[in-house]
Amino acid sequence: KKNYYTEAGYASESELAGVPAWPDVYTLGLITLSNQGKEVKDLKVIQDRLLSIANKLKDHAAKSEFGIPMGHQTSDFVWGSNSVAANQGIILIQAYRLTKNKEYLDAAIANLDYILGRNGTGYSYVTAFGTKYSRNPHHRPCEADGIDEVIPGFLAGGPNPDQQDKEGCMKPYPSNLPAVSYIDEECSYASNEVAINWNSPLTYLTFAIEALMAGEGKK
Repeated sequence: KKNYYTEAGYASESELAGVPAWPDVYTLGLITLSNQGKEVKDLKVIQDRLLSIANKLKDHAAKSEFGIPMGHQTSDFVWGSNSVAANQGIILIQAYRLTKNKEYLDAAIANLDYILGRNGTGYSYVTAFGTKYSRNPHHRPCEADGIDEVIPGFLAGGPNPDQQDKEGCMKPYPSNLPAVSYIDEECSYASNEVAINWNSPLTYLTFAIEALMAGEGKK
């Protein structure tokens, strides 16, 4: 165990620590270690690493027009940008658990609000949730089932200014601006695709907020 722990290089490779994503899961290891208690060597170093990421997100939310962490850097708006928002929420939830500073929890809730419709497009990016929601995801079972209403609970990819599919879709994107570069069309694999690694952080974020808010209500 000690050899694996040493090879993780958590203390010397700080540049690797960031918001989790499918090609970068380093921070997920830090989250696991941060919750192991005193048996972990240099626990405070690991926790401080997580808090440094969370602080950047929290501080951006305080000055954002929408009051959200999402968009604290241009690269937030990529293929699957909604998973970025959800994974940012996971970091903020962990920061709240470590510090009990409600600013972290509020920022995590703000990103969930963003996913559910408080954003530049007005769409709830979760299928069948809200009054204006993603109805036409790039998801073959939804396209082929012969049912008009979409399967509920899928997280659409979200705004993506790179628009890799713009040549293949009949409907044009409304804008090149990062936060609104989205179309609710089956053909839009670059902005409306469904993927398990996007739904997973959304599921965690939603139920973590529910559990934590229930705990707040008991105090």
